[in-house]
Parts: sequence; C-alpha cells; structure tokens
Amino acid sequence: MGVVSQIVHQGGCNVLGLNNYLSSFSVIYFIIGTTTGHVKPVIDMHQRKTKMMRETLEELFEVISWAQLGVHVKPVGLLNVNGYYNHLLSMIDKAVQDEFIKPFDRNILVTASTVKELINKLEVSDSVCLMKLS
Repeated sequence: MGVVSQIVHQGGCNVLGLNNYLSSFSVIYFIIGTTTGHVKPVIDMHQRKTKMMRETLEELFEVISWAQLGVHVKPVGLLNVNGYYNHLLSMIDKAVQDEFIKPFDRNILVTASTVKELINKLEVSDSVCLMKLS
C-alpha cells in the first residue's frame, strides 16, 4: 500500500493513511517506507475499518455530486473486487428505480471487478460524458 499511495500522491491526488497506534512505527516504516499524504492515527483495526469506510464512501459520493453539479465531466470508477460493493450498488439502483436518482446520474458511477475492466469502462464512459456535455 505504501508504493500505491506514493504513486497516487505523485500523480497529484490526495492520500489518506490510517495507522494503528499500537503498531511500532519502525515496523510500519520498514514495511511501507515513508508515509505519504495525510495520516490519521487509529487505536485498533475496528476503528481503522470504520474510519476507512466512512472516509471512502463520503469521498465517493462527494466526487459523484461534483459531476452532477458540473464541477468535473469525468466518470467515477469503483473497483468492486469480489462483489464487495454489490449491496451499495443495489441500493443506488433501487434509488434510480424509485426516481430519487436520475438514470444519467447513475451512469456517472462506473464499476468493474478488475482493474483492466474498470480502466476500459472508464475510457468509454469518459468519451460518452464529454459528448453529452458538448
């Protein structure tokens, strides 16, 4: 994860790290190297998972809302490994069905189960987004 966060940070994106207080910082440094981005300490793995879920979902929906408001014209990718986000996606699809979310807005969120598939879908969706907004 250290290498991934460093590459993401070098690419100009924000990085959030949640480090366990109980872990030895020298061990963490040995495994991942220098920390990158904003680091928040947590007490245990339960708190880490809770914060990560809260932060991740908040940021996901924030970026989607920016697209709805026209702040950017890019699709938003969600890597759904082993169906982890299936329940979330079902809830979103139910909101479309109940007309709380417009179908066009639902298409802002692009999902796939592999990185390669997600990149391919994002490239196609990016072209479609730009054409619709032109």
